[in-house]
Amino acid sequence: MARIAVIGAGMGAMAAAARLAVAGHRVVVYERTETYGGAVRRFSRDGFSFDTGPGLLPLPAVYRDLFVKTGKEPLEDCVELVQVDPSSRHVFADGTEVALPNASRAGVVSALEAALGAGAGGRWGDFLVRAREAWDRTRRPLLEEPLWPNWQVLAEKEPYPAVPHKRLLRTRRAGTLAEVGAWELRDPRLVAVLESHALACGLDPRTTPASAAVLPYLEHAFGMWYVRGGMRELARAVYERCLARRVEFVFGAEVTGIVEKDGRAAGVDLADGVAAEADHVVAGVAPTVLDRLVPGTAARGADEVAPQHGMPSRLTVLLALRGGRPEGAAHRTVVHAAGREGELDRLFAEPAGLPPSATVTVLRPDDPALVPDTAHEAVTLTVTVPKGLEVSESDVDRIVAAAGRAIPGLADRVLWREVRTPADIAEDTGAPGGAVPAPALAAAGGRLLQPSNKTRTPGLFTVGGWSHPGGGLPHAGMSGALVAGLIVEGPDFRGSQ
Repeated sequence: MARIAVIGAGMGAMAAAARLAVAGHRVVVYERTETYGGAVRRFSRDGFSFDTGPGLLPLPAVYRDLFVKTGKEPLEDCVELVQVDPSSRHVFADGTEVALPNASRAGVVSALEAALGAGAGGRWGDFLVRAREAWDRTRRPLLEEPLWPNWQVLAEKEPYPAVPHKRLLRTRRAGTLAEVGAWELRDPRLVAVLESHALACGLDPRTTPASAAVLPYLEHAFGMWYVRGGMRELARAVYERCLARRVEFVFGAEVTGIVEKDGRAAGVDLADGVAAEADHVVAGVAPTVLDRLVPGTAARGADEVAPQHGMPSRLTVLLALRGGRPEGAAHRTVVHAAGREGELDRLFAEPAGLPPSATVTVLRPDDPALVPDTAHEAVTLTVTVPKGLEVSESDVDRIVAAAGRAIPGLADRVLWREVRTPADIAEDTGAPGGAVPAPALAAAGGRLLQPSNKTRTPGLFTVGGWSHPGGGLPHAGMSGALVAGLIVEGPDFRGSQ
């Protein structure tokens, strides 16, 4: 039985802790804040409750697998999973609207044909076929296996297939997601749907590789799911599974250094002066934090994937509304910005800032647990923003006004609002500027791969969104499985089967 110190109680770290404990190891989690979950938090006031992190769960199979591998109770015995339908509603700048059914290619094609005109649904359906090909080519190396030592193979080859071009009488391969939209979808509204998936991950579609087509495909193929009571309930369930497996949690315990002995990680130093010995250390922290914790030299080798530092953040506005949620309202509505180039330039150019017109995601859960009674509604608005952004009241006013395109009469219904800024994310997660990691993607020279879970320091591993396979709830859960496999089975571990 090995002693394992886990730094941070985020979702990936807890997933690793539960799996390692089941394997017979003594696991202690040191969390600098007073609660678990990382970015998966909850804000409650006056009988209203809101998720302040992710609001929906794609690919729930990752957490189903975690619960199968760590105990007798399956995930559905611990939380109530609800497949939302429609998967999303889109409100475009020209006033057009479309609701996309959940996990139904035929239904999505039909809805797009009816809302956007003949040919729109067919082009999106054909795109999904190609996106599936990219998914099939990258699923295993990007989600289910440790990062390959020759990761450059993933960096150099674009998995999104080339498309025949009738006029040119040859095939043409898109290099970016924006080129996929321009060449294959050929409707600004379809392009907006496509690019909203990248934008939600903090990615500029003009520079994001075409392999990002897997993002809308993942949602289409596996559906979008909500956890009754809010996504915080998923964090609670994982935490309680850890406790059931006798994982020990120490909250309010800031790790100030990783102890090295005989050239390998041998424990952690805490801010209160305590040194905790360990045979392995698992760090679920942002790259800059890890650099501070490892004495003398960086944990990563010169030939490894470089950590991501420049990712954007999110601004979240929590709205307590008078008046109940209308029957049939979509759980998620994406309100698309007017002026795509202006929005992207303001978000991703220097100096970056909040654009005058921003894409806003509106979440309206049909969940009595989130409101004081049926005469009220809890609504969450989310916008991708530059990390470190200082938010003004006028910024929030503009976001709420944009959300009014999805919720008529919104301004008159607001009882109060709570704003969660990049600074709040930084406080919750420790990521400088409140940066939010993106999921790993192939191609683009490896720029959107995440560093290996193994480090140059033997016995030190990294877990969570800032390491392979990157950000997002499913990816965090997979990182926990990979780290547990590397520790339990050793360096020859080749991933889940």
